Amino acid sequence: MRLDKFLKVSRLIKRRTVAKDVSDQGRVWINGKDAKPSSPVKVGDELKIQFGQKIVTVRVEQLSESTRKEDAANMYTLLSEESRKTELW
Repeated sequence: MRLDKFLKVSRLIKRRTVAKDVSDQGRVWINGKDAKPSSPVKVGDELKIQFGQKIVTVRVEQLSESTRKEDAANMYTLLSEESRKTELW
């Protein structure tokens, strides 16, 4: 499954175009490597996504072409969520 589609279907990102833009900006990594929107995602992959000052790391648990809102969280396991501290001058 494509990265941008996985991010949308799993509801980590609400819109596929936003998922594509985030990936194009270099803010998504698959297993430690830069990921493009078309990068393939497999079960067991570790995704790291930067949302502003927050970095979320998840492990892909299952792939599905579509899912209900209630089942979307079963597609991944949250491994870590860290905030990057900004230094004040």
